Amino acid sequence: QVQLVESGGGLVQAGASLRLSCAASGRTFSSYAMGWFRQAPGKEREFVATIRASGGSTYYADSVKGRFTISRDNAKKTVYLQMNSLNPEDTAVYYCAARRLRAGSSYPDEYNDWGQGTQVTVSS
Repeated sequence: QVQLVESGGGLVQAGASLRLSCAASGRTFSSYAMGWFRQAPGKEREFVATIRASGGSTYYADSVKGRFTISRDNAKKTVYLQMNSLNPEDTAVYYCAARRLRAGSSYPDEYNDWGQGTQVTVSS
């Protein structure tokens, strides 16, 4: 119902910043909570951040709290992840996901639609 395409990943040095974007298509975007997840090689997909459909509430994993900021622009059908003070442990493929409810969630199995992912690599 919602098609998602991530962009903005790349190779950066430790301490740098990146801004990821997730562009959505479909008329129901503004009714969906959104989330960012990441997956490193050989590891399970882990929660990063989530935002309510209205943009009024956010929640972050402890590992990124204070460094990452999730936001959305419903008029543009886009969700963002601003990543500051990156370190090598942040290296992963980052995925955006849509949940068919207004409230956000940290559980990947509660999301219904996923993007293809964008690679973020942080070197030391």
